[in-house]
Amino acid sequence: MPTPSEIRVTDIKTLVVNAEMRNWIFVKVETNQPGLYGWGEASLNWKTRAVVGAVEDLKPLLVGRDPRDIEQAVRVLTKHGYYKPGIVIATAISGIEHALWDIFGKSVNLPVWRLLGGQVRDKVRLYTHLGLGDMRSVYDTFDPAPLRDKARAVVEKGYDALKVVFIPYSHFTVDIPAVRRVDQLMAAVREAVGDGVEIMIDFHGRPGSVSAALQYINALAPYSPFFCEEPVQPGDTDALRLVTERAPCPIASGERLVGFKEFEPIFHQKALNIIQPDLNHTGGLLEGKKIAAAADKAYMGVAPHNPNGPIAGAAALHFAVSTPNFVIQEEMSGAVPWYDDVVAVPMRREGSFWAVPEAPGLGVEVNEAEAAKHPFEPEVMHTKGAVLDDGTIVDW
Repeated sequence: MPTPSEIRVTDIKTLVVNAEMRNWIFVKVETNQPGLYGWGEASLNWKTRAVVGAVEDLKPLLVGRDPRDIEQAVRVLTKHGYYKPGIVIATAISGIEHALWDIFGKSVNLPVWRLLGGQVRDKVRLYTHLGLGDMRSVYDTFDPAPLRDKARAVVEKGYDALKVVFIPYSHFTVDIPAVRRVDQLMAAVREAVGDGVEIMIDFHGRPGSVSAALQYINALAPYSPFFCEEPVQPGDTDALRLVTERAPCPIASGERLVGFKEFEPIFHQKALNIIQPDLNHTGGLLEGKKIAAAADKAYMGVAPHNPNGPIAGAAALHFAVSTPNFVIQEEMSGAVPWYDDVVAVPMRREGSFWAVPEAPGLGVEVNEAEAAKHPFEPEVMHTKGAVLDDGTIVDW
């Protein structure tokens, strides 16, 4: 076993893989020990080149340090950069931090979940999206017939929970046809999958007011949604609390918040039922565990956001195994047909659950030669439809 003085970071590299509708940003941290390296992920839609540059800017802060001093490494990355990290820097830090956990686990021959507090469940419940992660199915299904077909296809793959994104692009008020349309679409999904499948509805922060959000939620409630996600824009904790207090179903949010400090007002105001930190964006696994612990004290569940790539999925798996107030995990393993050619991951799906992994570290290995066959490309912009009839640009 190497002594602490013998393990040092020597380099940090990025590997961008275009997954057709988005780019995955893999982060590799190398050490002075032959064969000891770690993989993380720092994917952020439409910000690929910015995150890659941020990783390069952060690298000098860690080269020469012991990669197992993870708390100290994150403090260096956040405090010695002078400016407070926004989403780009926080995503870069998250990817690096994942890789440090991978190294730590490998160095002691243990899976990362053991280092995060140990096992608290025997399997990890999952949900996926329409199209099993294909972005066109996720964001462009606003008609009942394809909605039914795609929902049934998910259930046929063994899932008992799925998420849909069909809330209309909205503003401060909602008209009757829009509400009726949401009712019609939700009825179609429920009829297609039956009562034994959980349905989550992602609002994407499209309603511009509490009243607009509640009109949609009240239309959805008779169909018993598992939760309604991000009903108002992030950052407006007062509005979020009002929606949560008045909604007849659970409310979830948090994917766009960065770090514990941005979650703290939610805990104080009891503004949610379920929080959704993105472990790929909020600062990494250590920050995610702090957020989850505070949520537990506030009697909130945790359902981490993760429409990202395979290494982010592996990190989420280890988090879920070790987090008591975990509820359900988002995943997109069907995003591309060549997924398993590029990366070997520890996630083994059995129905609508992942099994607990036993491999050291995160249990990930990247085939860099295969990954190179899918180089960076500009990502597809889904936001073009987020414009009202009068030309007003609204939230996507």
